[in-house]
Amino acid sequence: MSGDSGMHEPPTQQSAPRAQPGVATRRTAAAPSSSRMFASYLTDIEQLLDDHRWEAALREAFDLPRLAVALADPRLRCSAEQVATWCREWIRPPGADRDAQGLDYERLARTITERGAQLAAQEAVPMRALRRLQLRRHVRTPPRGFSAGRARNLPPQEAETVQMCAALLEAARRWYARSACHDPTVQGNLARLAVLR
Repeated sequence: MSGDSGMHEPPTQQSAPRAQPGVATRRTAAAPSSSRMFASYLTDIEQLLDDHRWEAALREAFDLPRLAVALADPRLRCSAEQVATWCREWIRPPGADRDAQGLDYERLARTITERGAQLAAQEAVPMRALRRLQLRRHVRTPPRGFSAGRARNLPPQEAETVQMCAALLEAARRWYARSACHDPTVQGNLARLAVLR
């Protein structure tokens, strides 16, 4: 696909039996789509980490919860409460409470939730983040992935920045794969952003 409408692959439909009077039918299931625009946004954050641009990477990563909440809203709005709920649901990976890193995720989640809620309280529509996402619609950079292993032996503040960014990137990917790719509001908003100038 090319052009603005190529932001994500159209859903594929599985055929369902024809409806018969008096017989309940299943809805057709749509295969998940992917958003190159969203993937490029995440890749940009990884590139900032690779380039050791810690403050810029953290600023962009802190926008991810607000961006996710706004994309799930028909009016592209987010509130501090919605951002806090998103963080509680997505920052901590499944099984982290049984993991030795569980305590680290608790601290990271608390810090991320506080910062995200502060940002959401200041701006109901995350315009800067939405604009940066929109600018990614034509980028064809393949995702490389940031290896947190490359960040070993960093000073404590920079190591914490890498941990927070990595937690936010993982959360955003989980959110997109498990929820957003199936959410018609998110997909509609991504499509709208892809065609707006």
